Amino acid sequence: MQKDLVYKALADPTRRLMLDELCERKEQTLYELTARLIMRHEVAISRQAMAKHIDVLEKAGLVSSEKRGKFRVLVFNDEPIRGVMNRWLK
Repeated sequence: MQKDLVYKALADPTRRLMLDELCERKEQTLYELTARLIMRHEVAISRQAMAKHIDVLEKAGLVSSEKRGKFRVLVFNDEPIRGVMNRWLK
């Protein structure tokens, strides 16, 4: 079941861009990630769409979020991807 969630998360190109950005900088505020998507990739995205994408990434275990003061910080976790890759690369 968990692997299905990882595949679902990776199926969307916007979520893959989000993971690319989080891979480059493991921790980012929601604002920083949104700004990077807009400036680097010209992705026009609403707050609601970002929230839905983050929810999918969190359910797959690829991202965790925590409140730090008034900011929401997103933290990248590559273990679920490694688990899926190891399935075929062992």
